Amino acid sequence: MNAPAPHPMIPEPSHDEMAEQLFVRDLKLFVMGDLEPVQRKMAMQVADAVDVRATNDPVGNLRTEMMDRSSFRQWLGLRRESQRLLWDVVGDSLDRRADELADRAAIAQPKGSVRTNPDFRAPGYLVDGDVHLMPGGYEADPGEGSVAQGALMDRGGAIYMLGRNGGYLNDFRGQTAMAHVLTCYPDLNPQKIVELGCGVGSSTAPAAICFPEAEIYGVDVGASMLRYAHARAERLGVAVHFSQQNAESTDFPDGSFDLVYTCAVLHETSQSAVINILRESRRLLRPGGVAVHLEVPLLMTIGSLWDELSAELEADYNNEPYWRGALTADYEALMRAAGFDDVRTGYQRASMGAARHANLHFGPESEGVFRSWFVASGRA
Repeated sequence: MNAPAPHPMIPEPSHDEMAEQLFVRDLKLFVMGDLEPVQRKMAMQVADAVDVRATNDPVGNLRTEMMDRSSFRQWLGLRRESQRLLWDVVGDSLDRRADELADRAAIAQPKGSVRTNPDFRAPGYLVDGDVHLMPGGYEADPGEGSVAQGALMDRGGAIYMLGRNGGYLNDFRGQTAMAHVLTCYPDLNPQKIVELGCGVGSSTAPAAICFPEAEIYGVDVGASMLRYAHARAERLGVAVHFSQQNAESTDFPDGSFDLVYTCAVLHETSQSAVINILRESRRLLRPGGVAVHLEVPLLMTIGSLWDELSAELEADYNNEPYWRGALTADYEALMRAAGFDDVRTGYQRASMGAARHANLHFGPESEGVFRSWFVASGRA
């Protein structure tokens, strides 16, 4: 978090504000890095002592047993409140720099574009709860051309990921998605690319860097977030055309793109939405085009009681209601049902920089969190 300088759209915090943000980062590292292993060890001892595996609901029974222990409840409270504190300290810093943010977002001669829709309504699975506890969620828009929600997501997201996803650029997922294209579909030379669920564009810019001759698009639900994404891309020197749409059903014509991709989107949508997004990505592809859906590397690793309990805790304490379902989905079957051929599922080694300079590797085994990402891909 200390080494890379913030990119041009993030205002520099004061000394005290940076100290606050680094404190929250370190608190989260303590909660998950030091305290969680202790709770895991205790849970496994409890599971053996009361033989929860002999019941019809071992995970539920283990959770009930653990909730009787004060240290477990305190750990859960710290886990949730450290996340709330993250957004508080970042939001306070950005509020004091509202005018500076507005000035940076003013682009005189943009290379790309941003298209918002005042009548747009985000899907219920995003509106019903603030994902990651981020106040207002992805769709919040203070109005009047504001980029505040995007700035909150961008800087807060870098801290939330503890700097391990590319520091303030937060772009390793996008670079890894492009590395997957180079690894598994080296013949593809996409001329038109779209990222569905692009957020603030941190995973969109890598597509423009990897394929500089291509026309790049990004789709998401929040107007403020997309205005920020547009300004962010412009300040980074890449041309992207952003639009406020539902990834389940966009207004692009059939066969518009050579490459369609998502980065850590599917686990934040409902089960029906996953099916719709996969179908939409297939509809948008030209013959021979490729869809790449990158997800968290925990997918398909459910097996231990603690892993399954952790999935429930993520849903309840970080507003990720579809987390557990995402971990157990059969993405190969879902991709084939959506009409894809040449389907591949596995783990792409994380690209820690530009995809074209990455150590390319795709295989059946995860190399660990932040060292690889799960990918499901296929051809139209």
